[in-house]
Amino acid sequence: MKIAIIGAGTCGLYLAWKLAKKKHEVVVFEKSNTVGEKACSGLFSERILDFVPKSKALIENEISSVLIHFPKKTVKVHFSKKFLLMSHSKLDELLSGLAKQAGVRIVFNCNVLELPTDFDRIIGCDGAASFTRKNMGLADPSLRLGIQGFSTATLKDDFVETWPCKNGFIWKIPRKENIEYGIMADTDTAYRIFNEFTRQEGINLTDIKSKIIPQGLVIAEHEKMTLCGDSAGMTKPWSGGGVIWGLIAADMLLESFPNFNDYVQKTKKFFSLKIFLSQMLIKFIYFLGFNLPFLLPKSNKIEADFIFKS
Repeated sequence: MKIAIIGAGTCGLYLAWKLAKKKHEVVVFEKSNTVGEKACSGLFSERILDFVPKSKALIENEISSVLIHFPKKTVKVHFSKKFLLMSHSKLDELLSGLAKQAGVRIVFNCNVLELPTDFDRIIGCDGAASFTRKNMGLADPSLRLGIQGFSTATLKDDFVETWPCKNGFIWKIPRKENIEYGIMADTDTAYRIFNEFTRQEGINLTDIKSKIIPQGLVIAEHEKMTLCGDSAGMTKPWSGGGVIWGLIAADMLLESFPNFNDYVQKTKKFFSLKIFLSQMLIKFIYFLGFNLPFLLPKSNKIEADFIFKS
């Protein structure tokens, strides 16, 4: 089949690579002049190696736990699967190379304003503000704002730190050459909360970037067009991370291809309940952390990508 993929992010490049290996003709349309996620922490669970084994060479640090700092109590959460810290841009460059080797054609500087014609299937992997999703007449998921910046200090810790805030959290991540700070919160309050935090802590940041983070699964029922990754709102409610969830969905798409309706039903069954239960649990934990912190255990353990499995 002849397949158009809109967006050369991680999910789009992975799908292009795998579909081309199945001898399909794949063209990827990308509005930027190069690949590489610019505003992302690049903190992925060990599952990333199952999808892209060669990404092992990109690992900068391994994270085994997170400290959650509520106003009157700090909780430590251990990960049953470690998180691997790597450059998201380098991951996308690796996938781009694999896709090209498989025969994929990537068209850069192509801001798609009309869906391409003469294709058997179209897959929208064009992020939170997905043109493909809008063209299909689908409602947007709820949106939050992610902001990140970097301090010149360095740490060699194997844990990250977070500070919960209204509808989100602030984070601190020890990278190879610096420390990353960031926030995910409501679009109208994120900058104010983040600025107050960095000022109070005396933190000076450089290379500050931001991006919109979608939240909530979008169901795209169409015979010849579908969505995958951020364009379909496939991000974890507690962290905003979407790479592993997007790749899991991508494998479902590959398994169902070319039956997009089958793919949609699989993603709906797999993600919907997980998203709902996770949202409820996060609200409950935040309520306890801010109001009844003595009820929270000091230490706990969770799976890296799923709070609930089904």
